[in-house]
Amino acid sequence: MTFVYVVLLLSIHFMHVRLLSVDVVFYAAIGDAVVAAILTGLLLLVPALRGFTATERVLLIAVWLLGGYAFAISVPTVIDRSLSFYILEKLDQRGGGIRLDAFQDVFSKEYMVEHRLVDIRLTEQESSGTVRIEHGCVLLTDKGRRAAAMSRFYRQHFLPKQRLLMGKYSDDLTDPFRHSRQDVTYQCR
Repeated sequence: MTFVYVVLLLSIHFMHVRLLSVDVVFYAAIGDAVVAAILTGLLLLVPALRGFTATERVLLIAVWLLGGYAFAISVPTVIDRSLSFYILEKLDQRGGGIRLDAFQDVFSKEYMVEHRLVDIRLTEQESSGTVRIEHGCVLLTDKGRRAAAMSRFYRQHFLPKQRLLMGKYSDDLTDPFRHSRQDVTYQCR
């Protein structure tokens, strides 16, 4: 049955991304996993396949949903969002090598544009209800404020205090705004 679920999940996901509109890649993949679990779960009602107890059916569906969640995060979402994969793809596109001192420009002048990072991330945040866009301003919602507080708390208390960054151990990423510019003029009032 699990094989049927995997085949259904991959088929549904493929048809979804090819034929239908997608607002957020992760949410679409989660939806695909749920649809595949429901369809496969319906097969458990077929008299010839009733060899499972009610508990086993529930557990199978739970395992399928967890597997679908793992797929949604580990494949389409990682490929869609991963800076690490972008680096590998960009290195490949540029013949296998890029000067280290050029990566700042690669990220700001190529990655941001090629992957429409601002557009896609604002679309995701708006779809998630964490921001709203009004009169040319991106505004944090209450849900977004809670998510930011949770993220900041996790970052400060549970990310590594000694993380290897370009050959040196640092806690820079536990408080990335520590050295932020204060003289900005782009806030909405």
